[in-house]
Amino acid sequence: MTRTAARGYFELTRLHKPIMGNTLMFWPCAWGLTMAARALHLPLPIFAAKLAVFAIGSFLLHSAACVLNDICDVDFDRQVERTRDRPLPSGVVSIRGASILCVSLLVPVLALLSYGDGLSLILGVIGIFPLHALYPLMKRWTWWPQAWLGLAFNWGIPLAWASVTGRFPPLPIWVLFFGGVCWTIVYDTIYACQDREDDRRVGVKSTALLFGEYVREILACMVAVLLLCLAYAGWALHHGVGYAVLSFGGTLVHSVWQLATWNEADLKDHRAKFESNGLVGVAIWLGILYDYLSVM
Repeated sequence: MTRTAARGYFELTRLHKPIMGNTLMFWPCAWGLTMAARALHLPLPIFAAKLAVFAIGSFLLHSAACVLNDICDVDFDRQVERTRDRPLPSGVVSIRGASILCVSLLVPVLALLSYGDGLSLILGVIGIFPLHALYPLMKRWTWWPQAWLGLAFNWGIPLAWASVTGRFPPLPIWVLFFGGVCWTIVYDTIYACQDREDDRRVGVKSTALLFGEYVREILACMVAVLLLCLAYAGWALHHGVGYAVLSFGGTLVHSVWQLATWNEADLKDHRAKFESNGLVGVAIWLGILYDYLSVM
């Protein structure tokens, strides 16, 4: 394998991108896991071990999903200026090689899931198929691919809760999950806005195109729903000051800043705002973590 090809395989996983963007699948896992750990007073060493497992699993699954997305979108990517130099459309990596890489990344994810109980295994498999597996096709089928991505990226919330408690997640966890879906719609719509003209030309659907000139106002509504979901989940699960200040307050401050300063005319700002949402994930988790540590 040449050095160029090796670099191409690495770029398929998106691990060369800034870290905050690559953590957007992990943070919902951390939220659900830490909420469950607090509810059960899970010992800190066990909590840390489970958190590490979810970190490894989420990064592997995110990388596999990125590879699968590039395989499915190779013809689209050849027609879009921002993506035509990616490893597959440029010919640096073959479809066969990318497929082998995708399977190689999924095998350890399935191995990690096999160590859980039956409920966790079922929820984990649903996270892989249909949620992640069908996402690349959604931009062909619906104007709401960002909503499907939200289902896939935030599935770690109920999965992590079930893996700790061994029970089907209660209503507050599903409400938080719905809030997470709205969060994903916000940051991925902002990201998709940089490709609006190319997507319109090649026939790719997205909420960036669907929302049109009202995109900022609709995303503000999505943020409001996210905040309501955060408030309800925190209240129902009896979270305290850490959650109120960091989880809810941090999300509120970042969201106001993001929508107020987002420059739709600056393509680089779309990417910057997208990546900044990793800080929302951190803030929400730190608030939950504070409440967990306060009861230990």
